[in-house]
Amino acid sequence: MSNIAIRPAIVADLDRITEIYADAVTQGTASYELEPPDRAEMGARFDSLTAGGFPYLVAAKDGAVLGYAYAGAFRPRPAYRFIVEDSVYVAPEAKGQGVGLLLMQRLIEAVEATGFRQIVAVIGDGRPDSASVRLHEKLGFRHSGRLEGSGYKHGRWLDTVFMQLSLNGGASVPPDPESLPEQKFRKQK
Repeated sequence: MSNIAIRPAIVADLDRITEIYADAVTQGTASYELEPPDRAEMGARFDSLTAGGFPYLVAAKDGAVLGYAYAGAFRPRPAYRFIVEDSVYVAPEAKGQGVGLLLMQRLIEAVEATGFRQIVAVIGDGRPDSASVRLHEKLGFRHSGRLEGSGYKHGRWLDTVFMQLSLNGGASVPPDPESLPEQKFRKQK
């Protein structure tokens, strides 16, 4: 874990990011997509997130990308502007080595620095023993809901678990007018 660098993702990382996500889609249950998106679609998603000012990070060791994480809008309506949804994916050969933890710690820092108030994790196949649930619990996320039988993949019904983490005072203080969400909102008006 000591030689792993967390840095902003760049376009050159997208081939590897596409591979990591393809494995998560075809082999796992964290994503409810059934067919992995191609490189062009992953590039469009990356461009949309980074153009919106959202953090998109990779974990790399000796130049090889081992995982990635990003935050994006939770929902498009403006009242949701202070909430982001996180996503984190780790290459199969890097699982269990702390890559997800490092990515999420830096993602939380980046999201907090931009002035968002909540990070929501929408976890597919949210069994209590899932790596994603345990990771988010370790980082202080609290359980905030469950959609039972909300997905069907790999021949079984899956529950979706919602977890959230308050940042920057959460809902206890008014919005910061200089935060990224407020600045973007004012530009749209």
